[in-house]
Amino acid sequence: MKKIISSTKAPAAIGPYSQAILVNGVLYISGQIPLDAASGKLVEGIEKATHQVMKNLEAILLEAGMSFTNVVKASIFLKNMDDFAAMNDIYASYLDPDHYPARETVQVSCLPKNVDIEISMIAHQL
Repeated sequence: MKKIISSTKAPAAIGPYSQAILVNGVLYISGQIPLDAASGKLVEGIEKATHQVMKNLEAILLEAGMSFTNVVKASIFLKNMDDFAAMNDIYASYLDPDHYPARETVQVSCLPKNVDIEISMIAHQL
């Protein structure tokens, strides 16, 4: 059975998609950008933006009764690969080193709302 997961602590979808879908214990989280759900404003600068994206992802995980420990796969999209080191340090600070997920990071030419970063995740109920 498919269940839509939605958190008011993460930005509402800006298109025809759900924040996340839970199917058979697997949570598929749509790409999150650095949009602050409370203010509705974009957060700028790769460090602050990465923190905001991770907070958005965490809110959705918590809504599904999970945490970053449940994440098995992450996809990171950067507008500029020169931001990799700063993003990577912040990303890692949210994760348990004993439970790092599989991941890829790619540079893209453009992201929604022209942001610098977007991250999607797949998590599994333990």
